[in-house]
This record gives sequence, structure tokens and C-alpha cells, in this order.
Amino acid sequence: MAFWIIVAALAIGAGAVLGLALLRGRVGDAPPAAYDLRVYRDQLREIERDLARGVIGAEDAGRLRAEVSRKILSADAQLRAGGAEGGQPRAAGIVMAALIVVGIAGGGVLIYDRIGAPGYPDLPMAERLAASEAARSARLEQGVAEERFGPGETGVPEGVPDEYMRLIERLRKAVAERPEDQMGLRFLVRSEAAMGNLAAARRAQEQLLALLGEEATAADHAMLADLMINASGGYVSTEAEAALRAALERDPREPTARFYLGLYSLQIDRPDAAFRLWRDLLDESIEEAPWVEPIRAQIEEIAALAGERYSLPPLAGAPGPDAGQIAAAQDMDPEARQEMIRGMVAGLAERLDQDGGSAEEWARLINAYGVLGETDKARAAWNTAQAVFEQDAERLAMLRAAAENAGVGE
Repeated sequence: MAFWIIVAALAIGAGAVLGLALLRGRVGDAPPAAYDLRVYRDQLREIERDLARGVIGAEDAGRLRAEVSRKILSADAQLRAGGAEGGQPRAAGIVMAALIVVGIAGGGVLIYDRIGAPGYPDLPMAERLAASEAARSARLEQGVAEERFGPGETGVPEGVPDEYMRLIERLRKAVAERPEDQMGLRFLVRSEAAMGNLAAARRAQEQLLALLGEEATAADHAMLADLMINASGGYVSTEAEAALRAALERDPREPTARFYLGLYSLQIDRPDAAFRLWRDLLDESIEEAPWVEPIRAQIEEIAALAGERYSLPPLAGAPGPDAGQIAAAQDMDPEARQEMIRGMVAGLAERLDQDGGSAEEWARLINAYGVLGETDKARAAWNTAQAVFEQDAERLAMLRAAAENAGVGE
């Protein structure tokens, strides 16, 4: 109710100011005709000054005097007829003032009712953070999320040869008989994921991580999170969040974990955290990385929700994957995607080594090596780029920033 009282008071106040101006018939201390008279008399004096300086002739001066004098007579007659109120009709002024007040107040209410959010309460930052924490606490467990949102077990995809299925069955049986066979588990994870049996792949990856213990890498935990999230239709469960954080504890730059943690932040209504994660990941990634396209499609809207001013940087324009490669990457498991990215980075490195390239391309290569954790190659690329662009301070500064992002800028 307080909101509506304030809005009504502001609308009535604005309308009253305009209405009062109409009722007075003037906006200053004198009627409009009095201002006109002052201007015309100044014009007469200006004509005399121009005539004295020889700017105009006597004939032109006479004609101008006659014209301005007619305007003076007209303004004087208007001033005499209107008096101090300027001749504003009282009744018409009252009607127009009332219409203005009603139009502003009523129109404002109507517009707010159409495009606003009447009845929506204030949402201070503390309440938003509390709501986000409540959403985090209420996240579904992985099994429930898979049952509710996931595709379930897909069975045998169409077109899979019988011989391949027999090999899969033999692999499943071998892993069941030798549950400590790490290599067999890795093959099983990839095979089940390739067939669309994501829940089965997730269970195999969990079994592998249990075997690896502390030896499990950031990529191993990121793969588990990837399988969990895809098995639940994009929902980030409590177990998936734990897997993401485990990956980032081992490697804070692990790109898959950073991408999915940004997705998780969006799902618990923390666009500010999602924006920071995705902005930094986008800055450090090569264009061919599979997470770049979905980030670029959403990050400006996320920035607006986070209250940040952000403009999407233009693509560097270097050759990237074609539509077929992008489509293929979407169907790959995380390990295969990583290998695909490594192949693209190797191609970029070979082209720069043979043909050279722009500073932007060298920066992308350095960043890419940093994201992949190949610091020796990142350092070598940085050293080569320094030699190429040592005479260009601006480009060298950009390359140094890429090297610092990759952890080799000392």
C-alpha cells in the first residue's frame, strides 16, 4: 500500500505542477505578451544601432521599424485585453489541468499494470542471498534428478552393429568380474556414454573414482560431473556440485568444471557468480572450445541480471571448427572432447609455427595451452611470441596478459 501511496502522490504532484501553469496562463512573473513587448523594443534599438554603423540602409531601416512597430501594437493590445493572467480562459484552464492530472495518474497506473509487477514485493540483496542458499539446500540428489529429468536408459541405439553390442556385453561382464580393472572401467565409461546410457556411464565413473582415491585427477572429477549433469537433463544435483568442486580443488582452472559451476550458479539464482566464472573462462578459451558457443549465447543477458555492464568481445576471426565438428563435439564424452580440443590447438600451433600469425592468434594459443594445463608449451609459445612482437609494445602487452592468464607470465 505504501508503494501505491507514493506513486499516487508523485503522479498527482507532477500533474498539479502542469495544471498550475495552465491556470496561471504564464510561466514567469509577467504575461507572455509582456515578454514579447520587451523583445520587440530591443529589436527597435538594434535597428537603430545597425543604421548608425552602416550595416543597413535608411530604406531597410524604415521598413524594419514599420514591421516591428506593428508587432508592438499587436502585443500591447493583447496585454491590455488579457491583463495579468495573459488572457488564459479560466474554465478551459481548469478543464485541461484536471485532464492532465487524471491522464498522468491514471495513465501511469495503467502502464504499470500492463508492464510492471503490481503486488511484487521488494527483494533486498540479503533476501536474495538467503533465497539462493535455500535453493542450494533444496537441490535434488542425483538419483532423484535422473528419474525426474533424465532420459533414462536408452537401450540399444538404432544402427549399432550386433558385433559391437557383443563387445559391449563382454566389457560389462569383464568389469563385473574384475571391478578393480581401471582401464576396463575407463573403456566402459566411454562406451556407455557413447551409447547414451549416461546413468550407467556415471555409475562406472563413480566406481573408477572410488578405485583411484586421491590419485583421481581434476579431469576425472569433471568427467563425473559432466556425466551426472547430462544424465539428469542439465540439472546440477548436490552430488554433481560436489564433483565440480572436487575438480576445482585439484585444478582451479579446469574448464569443464568452471563451465558447469556457472550453470549451477544460474540454477540457484546467482547470476553474479555465473557471470564472473563464464567471463573469465571465455577470456581464456580458444574459440574452438565446446563451452564457448553456449557462453557467448547467454553471457550478455546474465551480465544484465548481475547488474554488470558487459559487451561480448568480437571473435578473432581465425579458422575454427565447421558445423560438423561442432555437432560431433556435442555427442562426445568429456575425454574425447578434450582430445578434440588438443588436436585443434595442435593445428593452430603448427600453422603459427610454419606461417606465422597475428598477436591475437598467438594469445589464443598461449591461453589454450594454459587451459589444457600444458604450461611448458604455453611458456614456449610465449617466448616465441615475444621474439616476434618485441617491437610492438601494444601487442606485446596483450600477449603478456595471455601469458599471465596461462601462469607463465613471470
